[in-house]
Amino acid sequence: MMERKGGVVLSFILVTLIWGSTWIVIRDQLGSVPASWSVCYRFLLAGVAMAIFAKARRVPLAIGSKGMVFAGLLGVAQFVMNFNFVYRAEHYLTSGVVAVVYAMLLIPNSIMSFLFFRQPVSRAFIAGSVIAVAGIVLMLVHEYRAASVRPDMVLLGAGLAVGGLLSASAANVMQGMKIARRLPMVGVLAWAMLIGAAVNALFAWITVGPPVIETRIGYLAGIVWLALAGSVVSFPLYFQLIQRLGAGRAAYTSVMVPLIAMLISTLMEGYRWTTLAGTGALLAIAGMIVALRTKQA
Repeated sequence: MMERKGGVVLSFILVTLIWGSTWIVIRDQLGSVPASWSVCYRFLLAGVAMAIFAKARRVPLAIGSKGMVFAGLLGVAQFVMNFNFVYRAEHYLTSGVVAVVYAMLLIPNSIMSFLFFRQPVSRAFIAGSVIAVAGIVLMLVHEYRAASVRPDMVLLGAGLAVGGLLSASAANVMQGMKIARRLPMVGVLAWAMLIGAAVNALFAWITVGPPVIETRIGYLAGIVWLALAGSVVSFPLYFQLIQRLGAGRAAYTSVMVPLIAMLISTLMEGYRWTTLAGTGALLAIAGMIVALRTKQA
């Protein structure tokens, strides 16, 4: 029993630390390489590594034609739209603020689950969500006032972050479909990442031209970290947490990840805290805790 508990704690710590660090690494990817090509490289490497992992675990990669269609749709939502929005949002907002916006993932998840699967949403959950959104608004007001870019660019960054949030939510809700429960998740993820990489390559080639890559060590190391640690290692660990703790308790990672991301942003990006920003952060975290506790109940 103690060994099992220790494994859960270790998985929780690893997932929160890895995902908390990915936001600042994405920030470093923004430079001479167009965002779509960076996303492509990340998930090409992640997809190959996930396929190797599946083979090592003897997880079947043959998922049938319907499974491939599902993996393709999942790949476009999660690994194309979501991350293209994220990378572009970080052009205008600090990585920590984008991470806090993404902590709201449970809200559109619950709304979509109600619309498509008729899963009930409690009044207390709605109240917690309203508190959390109010906190995010305060943090964005702080960004609007203190930003080094034009104020309208801050609004654009917020819009891009929300677009990514909705894309990620659509991918999350797809996990509730019957076909998702029948298919081996590691195999589906491998195909979704590879299909996502192919779509990203096509989109990038059409919009910005042939492949571009930096030979800078930091850039290449970032691709490896985001692909292997941020995707191949953390996704299976997170699914393991869901299996052992349930989706409610496992979702507490969404509270811890932005805290880590904001700490890193403060240290690495010089994020300046004000009373407004601090109040917003506290409201966002408190609202998510209320929402998650009522969701779990």
